[in-house]
Amino acid sequence: MATAPEPPRTASEPPARPGGRTLAEEMSYVSRLDNTSYEIRPGFVEGMRVPGRFYVNPQLEKLVFGELELACERTSDGGGFLPAVKQIANVATLPGIVSGSLAMPDLHSGYGFAIGNVAAFDMDDPEAVVSPGGVGFDINCGVRLLRTNLTEADVGDKKELLAQTLFDHIPVGVGSQGIIPTTSTSLCEALELGMDWSLRQGYAWPEDKEHCEEYGRMPGADASKVSARARKRGLPQLGTLGAGNHYAEIQVVDEIFDTTAARKMGIDTVGQVVVMIHSGSRGLGHQVATDALQAMESAMARDNITVNDRQLACARISSPEGQDYLASMAAAANYAWVNRSSMTYLARQAFAKVFNSTPYDLDMHVIYDVSHNIAKIEDHVVNGVRRKLLVHRKGATRAFPPHHPMIPVDYQFIGQPVLVGGTMGTCSYLLLGTDTGMRETFGSTCHGAGRAQSRASARRTLDYQTVLNNLKAKGISIRVASPKLVTEEAPESYKDVTEVVNTCHEAGISRKCLKLRPIAVIKG
Repeated sequence: MATAPEPPRTASEPPARPGGRTLAEEMSYVSRLDNTSYEIRPGFVEGMRVPGRFYVNPQLEKLVFGELELACERTSDGGGFLPAVKQIANVATLPGIVSGSLAMPDLHSGYGFAIGNVAAFDMDDPEAVVSPGGVGFDINCGVRLLRTNLTEADVGDKKELLAQTLFDHIPVGVGSQGIIPTTSTSLCEALELGMDWSLRQGYAWPEDKEHCEEYGRMPGADASKVSARARKRGLPQLGTLGAGNHYAEIQVVDEIFDTTAARKMGIDTVGQVVVMIHSGSRGLGHQVATDALQAMESAMARDNITVNDRQLACARISSPEGQDYLASMAAAANYAWVNRSSMTYLARQAFAKVFNSTPYDLDMHVIYDVSHNIAKIEDHVVNGVRRKLLVHRKGATRAFPPHHPMIPVDYQFIGQPVLVGGTMGTCSYLLLGTDTGMRETFGSTCHGAGRAQSRASARRTLDYQTVLNNLKAKGISIRVASPKLVTEEAPESYKDVTEVVNTCHEAGISRKCLKLRPIAVIKG
C-alpha cells in the first residue's frame, strides 16, 4: 500500500496531538488502499476499535490533507479545531461501532463527526451508542427532485418570470415564516405522521410518498419527546426553504449516462426540465439536537462513557436518553419531509401559474427524496452475518442496490436514486445505489460537493456582486433574499462536485445516471 503524501515539515512544526507526535508521524498511520480510498489504521488516535476509511481521488486528496496540516499549524494539542481525518478516527473509538468509520469524498470537518461520515452501531451490543453529532443539527436535511414534461426551450423567455414566481411562492431566508396553516395540534400530528399528514391536508399526491426514503414517515416518532422550545421554533417555519446551503433550483438534464434507468424515472431526453429542492428540519431539528446533546452529557457521566472529543456526546442506544433522542430525531425527520412536501406543493403551484396549466398536466411527479442527516435501524451483512445496525449518516446519502425491499417497486431493477446537489451555479447529479456500496459502506454514498473553505473564509475572500455576475454570465437566473450571503455558497467555496461523483462511481459505491445543469436558483 502506498503511504499518504507527506506534508512538508519544518523544524518548528508543532505536535499534532498530545504525546509529542508530529504531523508526519501521525500520517504514517494513513495509507492509500487504491485510487479512490485511504485507510486510517488504529493508533492514529487512542482507543480506535475499528479502522477508518475515506474515499477520495488524487484530485481531491490535497484538500483533505491540507485541512489536517492547517489544524496542526493552528494548535499544538488538537484542541479547538479537529480536521475531518481526526474526526473519522475519533468516531472509530465509540462503543459498539461495527466494521469501520467511513467517510465519503465530499468530507470536511463538522461537529463531532465529519461531514460525510458514516458509522454503524450494533443494536444487539448493550454498550453501543447513538450520537447526535453523527446526524447533525439539521436533522433530515435532504434533497427532493421533481420532473416535468417541459424542455429548456419551453421555459425560454419565461425563465425570469418562473424564477420570480417560484421565489414569491416559497418563503426563503433566515427567520422566514411559512404560509402552510399550522397549529400546535397539527404540528404534533405532522411530527408523528410525516408525509401522511401532508397527504391528508392535500399538500401531497398519493404517489409522492412511494418515491421517498422511508416512504416519508420515520417509525418510532414521538412528538411528546420534542421539547416545547423545539416545537415553538418549528411552528412558523413549515414550508420554508431557510438559508445557508439550502436552495430550490430549476434544472435541465444535461447528460444521461443510463438511458434505461432514466426512463424508469420519467426522464426521456436531454434538456428536460426538473426541479430540485434542498432543505431540512429548520429550527425544530436544530433544537432537537441541542436538547439531546445536553441530556447526553449527563448520561455519559452516569454510564462512565468517555470520548476523545466532547462534541461526540452520546448515550447507550438502550438508555432513556438514547431512546428519547431516536424518538425526537424521527419526529424532526418527519417534519423535514413535511417541509419538503409543502414546498413541492408551492413549486407545483408556481409552475402551474406560469404555464397556465395544472401540475398533473405538467407531469410534476417526485422522482425521489433522499435524506442526508439521519440515523436509521437497518439490516446489513457484516462478515457473512446479518446484523441489525443503527446507521448514522451525516452529510451522506443512503444508496441501496437493486432488489432491496426498501426502495420503490418501479426502481427495483435500477437501484435507489441518489440526489447529489451541486454548489450554486454548478451541476448536480443523480446516481444509483449498487451492491458494492451495500457491502462496503452500509449502502451509502456522497451527498454533495463538500466545502473546500469555511463560510468565514469565503466572506473574506469573495465579493458577492462578482458571484452574482458570474451566475448571470452563465445564463442562470438567481433570486436571493440576502445577496451578501451568496459568497458563502459560491462555487469557489466548495469541492468540484464532478470529482466527488467520479470518485464514488470509480469506487463502485454508486453509479452515475444523470447530470443536471441549473438555469435558475432560489436561495435564502
